[in-house]
Amino acid sequence: MLAAAQRLRRSSDFAAAVRGGRRVGRGAVVVHLTLPEQTASTATPSPEPARSSGADTSAPRRAGFVVSKAVGNAVVRNKVRRRLRHLVRERLAELPAGSTLVVRALPPAAEASYARLGADLDAALAAARSPRGRRSR
Repeated sequence: MLAAAQRLRRSSDFAAAVRGGRRVGRGAVVVHLTLPEQTASTATPSPEPARSSGADTSAPRRAGFVVSKAVGNAVVRNKVRRRLRHLVRERLAELPAGSTLVVRALPPAAEASYARLGADLDAALAAARSPRGRRSR
C-alpha cells in the first residue's frame, strides 16, 4: 500500500493532474503524469538553488487511481485498483520528486493479467516521461 503522503485523495488534486499533465494511453490504462517545473532551478546558476533543489527531492511523488463502474462491479474494480496500486508502488521511486501520477483503468483492465497491466503501465509511463516530438499534420 502507498504511504499517506504518496496518495492523491482530493478531487482538486486529481483534476489538476488530469488537466495539467501529459496523457498517454496504453492497452488497459491511461496515465496522466505531471512533472515538477525545472525552469526555476536552471535559471539561476548561484549555489542557492542547489540547497533548494535538495528540499525538492524530499517532495513526495504522489499517485491516484480512477477505476470507474465501466470496468466492472465493485469486486472487479477493487481487484484492478489493488493490482494497479501494487504496480505503481514499485515504480513510483523512478519518477522525479514532486511528480503527480493518475492512473485510469479502462474496461479491458478487468480481464487483463497482472503482467499485462504491468507492461501497459510501463509503456505508458515511458511514453509520458519521454520528450514530446513534433507531430506532422
